[in-house]
Amino acid sequence: MKIERISAFSYENKGGNPAGVVLTDDLLSDEEMLKIAKDVNYSETVFLTQENDLFLTKYFSPEMEIDFCGHATIASGRVLGEKFGSGIYKLKINNGIINLDVKLEKEKIISSFSSLQTSTKDIDIDVKKQLLEIFNLDEDDLNPSFPIRVSNSGNLHPIIFLNREKKLAQMNYDFEKAKDFMRKHQFVTISLIFFKSEDLFYSRNAFAYGGVYEDPATGSAAVALAEYLRDLKFKESGTIEILQGFDMNQPSKLIVNYTDKANSSINVSGETRLIKN
Repeated sequence: MKIERISAFSYENKGGNPAGVVLTDDLLSDEEMLKIAKDVNYSETVFLTQENDLFLTKYFSPEMEIDFCGHATIASGRVLGEKFGSGIYKLKINNGIINLDVKLEKEKIISSFSSLQTSTKDIDIDVKKQLLEIFNLDEDDLNPSFPIRVSNSGNLHPIIFLNREKKLAQMNYDFEKAKDFMRKHQFVTISLIFFKSEDLFYSRNAFAYGGVYEDPATGSAAVALAEYLRDLKFKESGTIEILQGFDMNQPSKLIVNYTDKANSSINVSGETRLIKN
């Protein structure tokens, strides 16, 4: 069994978010997949097993199974593209089936996935208060044009817009408190966002839920942000670019496309690079 190490959403062939990718002839047990994910020790490792025209797809962090992981999906596109070529691959994840579009362009492999149905809801006042306390934030740190809400992209992601880029760079939080809080509410990441322009957003994502302090590129959270913007009617359709991971020295770029149809699938694309052992 070969474990590929791929960095997804790389920026100018640098950075990105590392993921393990494992193609297997037979589906492994949860215990086996968790052990491999612990050994790989990336924020996620994805396991794919072909079954007719589908790929059964499982995602594991070093501590638990995750229902969906965007960057590991993009990483798997590189492995599938190198093995089978360009095409649209159907991945059967825990909550449904998604399409992964893989294109081989000269020396690059560009992958994009289409999300499941999305939604957004208001955040409970007490939950918001706990969230701000954990992240050492107060109301003056928030951008009043963008209320804190929770978006569902297959995972739940609170979206917090900060009013200063400097405040985003200073992100800090109590890891253990955040982990307990996120697991209690099933918040897979917490997105801190700085609005640069209508088409450009800077992002940082806490991933204590999965046992990782910060994720350098988060496809699931990118879907959640687009859903948030659409539902808020700030930008109801089009393309946005998300820059993430720069504060970690792992620069990453995510491109997101979506229509104005409420709750409809959102497309996220990015480049990948091979991590050499």
